[in-house]
Amino acid sequence: MAHKFCEFYKQIYLIGPKIPKRNRYGIYLKIENICLETINLLITASLEIRNNKLPILNSVRIKIEVLKRLIRIAYEFNVIGNKKYINLELDLQEISKMTNGWIKYLK
Repeated sequence: MAHKFCEFYKQIYLIGPKIPKRNRYGIYLKIENICLETINLLITASLEIRNNKLPILNSVRIKIEVLKRLIRIAYEFNVIGNKKYINLELDLQEISKMTNGWIKYLK
C-alpha cells in the first residue's frame, strides 16, 4: 500500500516542474505536502500494532479524499492537464479502495 502511494507521489513530483510558478507554490504545494503526510501515515500504520492502525488509516482515508478534491480543482483551473488528471484520479481511486479494504480487514 505504501509502495503504491509512493509511486503516486512520484507522478505528482514529476509534474511539479511543468506547473506555473504561481500554482506550484499554491495549490500544487498543498497537494505535495498532503502526499508526503500520507506517506508518513501509511508507514506509521504499517509499523503500528493492530489496535493502533485504525485511527491512522482513518486519517489516511481523509487525506486521500482531500487529495481527490484538490487534484480536481487543479484540473478545473487547468493547472494539471486532462491526461495527467485522469491517471492521477484512477490511481487515487485504487489507493482509496486499498485503504478501505485495509480498514475493513481491521474491523
